[in-house]
Amino acid sequence: MVRKDLLDLASLERQEVEEILDQAIPFKDLFQRSVKKVPALKGKTVLMLFYEPSTRTLSSFEVAAKRLSADVTVFDVPHSSVVKGESVKDTIDTLQAMQADYIVVRHQMPGLPGRIARMTGASVVSAGDGAHAHPTQGLLDAFTLREIYPESGKKVLIVGDIRHSRVARSTSTVFRKLGYEVAFLGPGSLVPDVPGIKRFTSFDEAWRWNPDVVYLLRVQKERQGAQYYPSVGEYHKLYGVTEERFRLIADEGKWVMHPGPVNRGVELCDAVMDYERTLINRQVENGIAVRMAVLYLLKPKLARMES
Repeated sequence: MVRKDLLDLASLERQEVEEILDQAIPFKDLFQRSVKKVPALKGKTVLMLFYEPSTRTLSSFEVAAKRLSADVTVFDVPHSSVVKGESVKDTIDTLQAMQADYIVVRHQMPGLPGRIARMTGASVVSAGDGAHAHPTQGLLDAFTLREIYPESGKKVLIVGDIRHSRVARSTSTVFRKLGYEVAFLGPGSLVPDVPGIKRFTSFDEAWRWNPDVVYLLRVQKERQGAQYYPSVGEYHKLYGVTEERFRLIADEGKWVMHPGPVNRGVELCDAVMDYERTLINRQVENGIAVRMAVLYLLKPKLARMES
């Protein structure tokens, strides 16, 4: 894969997606060894620039970089000059002086990782930008789905706040690139029309489509400017995996996915977390392997770029 940056999945060809997923396989195999590190990025520096809170993504990238033997610096935004009004450009200029090879960026503004990528010769990886894209989440979801269903053509029902979800955009994009069918389910106000993707507004209607995987999304309250559903209880009743729906899922052997963090009693009931076909923990594990593959395959430009 001859790319400097990973900013979204829409611009990747299927062959590039498969190259990343294939490279993640030996990295995941590494987890079973007593020594879980390889020297692939020894001497390289990876900077974590997270303007939004994160637990899974930040720690996953940090572990991935360290398992490749890179040096990792987590830029502490809340205690940096950013809170004093420092611009993103000035922050990047400061980081450039540190000669970083990779910058992993999360920001609430759509498109900002792309702007940063044009300012620097380092490889920039989007760890989520607004409601636009979350490419490594989509890739780890694809890796997980490919493990259980190597053949294409299986059906995935993505449930929840599609409109404000960068995960829904990236994951549905990569699933479709790999030949899986995708449908959306959620309140009508939260499910946009997307060409080529079925749109359901009730669980009964969606279930007749007979999905193989139910992918649940967290409701993006922090990105909503208005209340799109009456209450949390009403949302769970209409669109969540209630105990009754969970029994149906378990009886039919469906798989369940969720990008985390999970809101119990909203998108799913407690029993789902102990279900043998719930893939949430596997997604976390696979996230490390996939992010190792991304860092390994990207090609930083060693010469400093002009902003």
